Amino acid sequence: MTEQEVEITEAFVDIDFPELDRSLRHPRTLLSAILSCMTALVTVLACIPLFSVLFMLAYRGGKRLSISLFTETPPPAFASGGGFGNAVVGTLVMVGIAALISVPVGILAAVFLAEFGPESKTASAVRFCAKLLTGFPSILAGVFAYAAVVLVTGTYSAPAGGVALSILMLPIVLLTAEEALKMVPHKMKEAAVGMGATQTQVVWKVVVPTAFPGMLTGVMLAVARASGETAPLLFTALNSNYWIVQNGEVALMEPTASLAVLIFNFSGVPFENQIELAWAAALVLVMLVLVINLCGQWLSRSRVER
Repeated sequence: MTEQEVEITEAFVDIDFPELDRSLRHPRTLLSAILSCMTALVTVLACIPLFSVLFMLAYRGGKRLSISLFTETPPPAFASGGGFGNAVVGTLVMVGIAALISVPVGILAAVFLAEFGPESKTASAVRFCAKLLTGFPSILAGVFAYAAVVLVTGTYSAPAGGVALSILMLPIVLLTAEEALKMVPHKMKEAAVGMGATQTQVVWKVVVPTAFPGMLTGVMLAVARASGETAPLLFTALNSNYWIVQNGEVALMEPTASLAVLIFNFSGVPFENQIELAWAAALVLVMLVLVINLCGQWLSRSRVER
């Protein structure tokens, strides 16, 4: 530095800037402090209902947690003990069927909307319908599946419940997958095209793998919603006190138990044992959804690190 630059730097350091002091006497500083306090207060208030529900589930449901809950079936009305292992298996089966239907269809539709025909009239119509389905009442999905599956097959069943849940999962998977695909940088696509890749190769070898974590997040959100739905299953899977696997055979085309319907049925009865089972089932359902989401997050992070 020259002597002149040194003198200018020293003079600048010696300057006092009183207007930069953060004093509450300044209107902007006072307003910022007030808004920060209000934000912190609202955040705490918003967390109170959440932690209250979690505390009640842990307190009321944790008292009945045992291995027998997952190995036994619901007891008769006046009996004690019992469990809901059949409902856990039924929930997993029906959510799995719904995922097998909604995930491939949703991802393929998202690929078309984001890459092959983003500005077409078909894409606009599909987006409109998907956004409309996000607010679709779940009971109407059950009524549709009842008319389309139950009446056709002549019985309540796990596939009917899976179809009803897939209707609720599909728009979530589709919209989140489309947004994840749109977030892929154009430079990556241009680089792949520059190396001689076709549009199909760019999509399946570059775009989809890159957007996988975002798409997986949407799938987990859809699974979380489907796991807690009750109304569609009342019209399609109904309920059962038996295991879905009987005498070595999988009884898919029979009424199937689920945790959501079990909680709905047991929470309104006057028998203390069944009310306690409802609390325990609610806790297990929350933990099941939490484990699924944690597994999804772990898979996403591991895929990103690779």
